[in-house]
Amino acid sequence: MRVYLWCGFMMIGAVLGSSVAAKDKTPQPPPQAWQDMVKCRQIADSPARLACFDTQVAKVEQATAAGDLVLADRESIRKTKRGLFGFGIPGGGLLGESDDKNAEEISEIDGTVSSARQIGYGAWRITLADGSVWEQTDDQKLLLDPKSGSKVHIYKGLMSTYRANIDGQRALKMRRVM
Repeated sequence: MRVYLWCGFMMIGAVLGSSVAAKDKTPQPPPQAWQDMVKCRQIADSPARLACFDTQVAKVEQATAAGDLVLADRESIRKTKRGLFGFGIPGGGLLGESDDKNAEEISEIDGTVSSARQIGYGAWRITLADGSVWEQTDDQKLLLDPKSGSKVHIYKGLMSTYRANIDGQRALKMRRVM
């Protein structure tokens, strides 16, 4: 009976914690360099507006070259999110997340095994062609061992877990390690 109560309290805590975290999602304001550049549009005098743009664009260019400002389009953000799939990285607007209902969330990936080896107690450590490394966290056994070229489908499971189907076999619980 105590186990059920403990599990119930844990579930309630998880739900309440996720609702508090969801409430704090406020979009990040644009960088100051961008805001200053946009303000140049308000200048009525054409030569002064052009001088303002030239100055502000030079500042944005310097900040970008120094690595203080990063410009990214939607496609590069999508590639970055795909590359980070499996790591518990908070959003907070860092990768373009906002209250936008159309924002793409990566919930699954397909890949190819580059290498696979068994680690302790028959679990698998799999390196995908994209360089990501995944380790099995359950004790499920596969009928066919994964090998280079095997197709993998990795998707989000329950409670921040990940599952992987290798060559269409039963899903294994996995975690991303690299």
